[in-house]
Amino acid sequence: MREPQIDYAAVFRALPGMVALLTPDLVYADANHDFLRLAGRTREELLGRYIFDVFPENPNDRAAAGMRETRESMLRVVGSGERDTMALLRYDIEDPARPGRWVEHFWSPVNAPVLGRDGQVVLIVHRVEEVTELVRARGGPGSDSRASALEAELYARARELQDVNEGLRRAQARDREVALALQEAMLPAPTPIGHHQAAVRYRPAVGTLNVCGDWYDLVDLPSDRIAVAVGDVVGHGLAAACVMGQLRSALSAAARVAAGPAQALEALGLYARHVDGAESTSVVKAFIDWDTHTITYSSAGHPPPALLSPDGTVTFLDQATDPPLGARPEHVPRPEARTAFAEGATLVLYTDGLIERRTEDIDTGLARLGDALARHGRADPEALADALLADLLPSTGNTDDTALVIIRL
Repeated sequence: MREPQIDYAAVFRALPGMVALLTPDLVYADANHDFLRLAGRTREELLGRYIFDVFPENPNDRAAAGMRETRESMLRVVGSGERDTMALLRYDIEDPARPGRWVEHFWSPVNAPVLGRDGQVVLIVHRVEEVTELVRARGGPGSDSRASALEAELYARARELQDVNEGLRRAQARDREVALALQEAMLPAPTPIGHHQAAVRYRPAVGTLNVCGDWYDLVDLPSDRIAVAVGDVVGHGLAAACVMGQLRSALSAAARVAAGPAQALEALGLYARHVDGAESTSVVKAFIDWDTHTITYSSAGHPPPALLSPDGTVTFLDQATDPPLGARPEHVPRPEARTAFAEGATLVLYTDGLIERRTEDIDTGLARLGDALARHGRADPEALADALLADLLPSTGNTDDTALVIIRL
């Protein structure tokens, strides 16, 4: 039996209900007939244009949040590669025949990813149900009183939900601001480490709720040595940021008295047992000794540091990996490994936001990091940090925090 030849473009145009396709930059790539009809726009007015240039926010409504919520939903799809269903949304549209007149609309949107062969999002499917008539009280002569009463009740409930969502959004925004301020205070620029060059970066996740617990720390040790660490607390928001602060301070203190990174992580693990929310935290610790040209390191469930040699070779330091903090019921000594480095080499420590994508195996992300280091490795640490973030993070923002430390050895 021959397979039918299906014109998928024709199918898309005929789909019942409003459906549009947008690029990861939120530019319209296509829209079906119902979308054009119900949105009151022509194809020429949509295609190739940024979504919020076509449908700006109602400037007369100070409480309007539709544009922000829609943008954040779409960016979550781009960053996570997963579908995002939005709550009932009010988004007024300007009447194309009467500029300056805004018409109230209620929508129920769903945004879904279309993935390319490399697992990256190449398109966003934006499906919208127009539900304005279901939530608007019509009243008037000849209308069915029970239907009108039901619609009025639905409209009132929709208004209440909108108010609740707005209050929740503001509370979440306040939490995000506090968490970011806490992280900024606890993640300052590194103090000078002798004549050695270092760069640090922290990039928060996109979205109101997605401030996480990523952190870094650099400690100057006696002789020509430093201790460097990068960690990631499980969870989001203010609570994760608070746990991050406690663990970072504890590990920073432990590094000053520990014989090596494994012993420092053992002390941190014992401390973490008494900190709510610290379980399953991942962290990697490295001691760098310029007198012996060695790096001694230990990892508690964290992605391996990358060592870029002057000849462009990239080696991942993965010979001393153990479970995250609190993963074992009893205390067990942690492993430790040592490797030599050549003068002019570069050490890169990072959190999983730099390399991990939900649709990929972690080896793919590590390979991408290795390629980027090979391309940009000759740059100084500050320029290299910017290049890595530009190459490896989505242009629209990531759904996970990213901490990055680069040290020229």
